[in-house]
Amino acid sequence: MTAIPRSIRSRRRFDATPYLFIAPAVALIALVYGYPIIRIVIDSFLAPTASGGKTVSTANYSNVVADPVFWKSAGNNLFLLIGVPIMTALALLVAAVLFEQIRGWRVYRTLVFTPYILAVPVIGATFVYLYGFNGIVNTLLRDTGLGGLAQDWLGSPSLVVPSILSVIVYREFGFGVMLFLARMATVNVELYEAAMLDGAGWWARFRYITIPQLHSVIGFFVVIELITMLSWVFAYVYSMTGGGPGFASSVLEIYIWKNAFAYRAVGIASAVAVLLLVATSVFVIIQLLVRKGDAETGEE
Repeated sequence: MTAIPRSIRSRRRFDATPYLFIAPAVALIALVYGYPIIRIVIDSFLAPTASGGKTVSTANYSNVVADPVFWKSAGNNLFLLIGVPIMTALALLVAAVLFEQIRGWRVYRTLVFTPYILAVPVIGATFVYLYGFNGIVNTLLRDTGLGGLAQDWLGSPSLVVPSILSVIVYREFGFGVMLFLARMATVNVELYEAAMLDGAGWWARFRYITIPQLHSVIGFFVVIELITMLSWVFAYVYSMTGGGPGFASSVLEIYIWKNAFAYRAVGIASAVAVLLLVATSVFVIIQLLVRKGDAETGEE
């Protein structure tokens, strides 16, 4: 039997040095993120008993499923998902127009992106003044003879969620515009030049060149915004309505917060948090699978 050279044997030895370098960071991440997740899962299965203790059961999940406020909150989150295709389409169109470098495009780009870099409570407080019953929007409508269109945008159970959705779209689509513009800047200019030589108009170039080239970026943006609509709208709702009127604008995050801190029902809040974690994890997995597929097909 031929002996394996010492140099090859040395390369096969396990080198723990790289793992030692990342061990502190891994330990910190496990402490900050891992432990709370484990604690929440455990609490979701601990239900209070009549004697004041706790027992392991699925009672928290049963109570959540039987609570109409939970379904109202979940329904509002699902309604907010309508905003994802809306803001994606708007971001694509605006990015395509700005990419043509129309006159003043730098100013327009700044105006579009500015809301995204502002804190959500600032945006929320601003729109409270805009959407209030005697706010700026209704005042303008009344002053221009369109008082019949004035509504209690944040006080009407049927209008409050669409009103909040408009604020989310207003802020979030700027992120999409910058994301798409960055990707457009890397597209081969010869593709557009060849299309123009063949007589393709703006819409044809947008449809057959821009959108296909932005396929992976569009998918990334859509998944990110789906996750946002499911688990990242607390600040919008809390700063504008607090979940009211009644429970009309309650979302899952508001539901968790109220049960955990207002009602002291930690088990209920933990159960909903676990359900929300599972839902958002599905979208994360989808995003990873999409990126893996793009990498295998050679798409950027």
